[in-house]
Amino acid sequence: MDKILIQPDLCDGCKDCEQACGKLYGTPRISVREIEGSFYPIICQQCEDAPCKMICPTEAMGLEVLEAKCIGCGLCMMVCPFGSINIENRKAHKCNQCPDKDTPACIAACSKRAIAKVDTERMKLEKQKQHIEKLVGLGKKKKKSTDMISVLTANARTKKVLHKEV
Repeated sequence: MDKILIQPDLCDGCKDCEQACGKLYGTPRISVREIEGSFYPIICQQCEDAPCKMICPTEAMGLEVLEAKCIGCGLCMMVCPFGSINIENRKAHKCNQCPDKDTPACIAACSKRAIAKVDTERMKLEKQKQHIEKLVGLGKKKKKSTDMISVLTANARTKKVLHKEV
């Protein structure tokens, strides 16, 4: 499953993502917030057990908002743990990851690459592989280094220990 990943450390607050999304949908479904000099793009995280979906009295919430069903009550906006739902013109708006585009508008507009689409399954497999490699490395005996720096460092540590005991 692909998911949009936000890297706030790369965001410079230009709001090009907001503008691109706004042009595409009429109202931006992403917002960039500044907190203590750092910028944070906020989008819907497409929660598995989405509180917005559970609380919606008209069942308008899903991957996308079904505008024909949405009554603009704002309950979804109140329960969203990320603050990623906006109510505008009496309708809820949230990121749907631009399902009809190869690259979502916000990603295409971000010159700093602070927003990216990642394959979560592939990312999980890579993390598992890295973890397994660490575990395998723990079982192997480390080869003792006999280069000059290692010998000098070992001698210095030995002298330190001897001087403390005296």
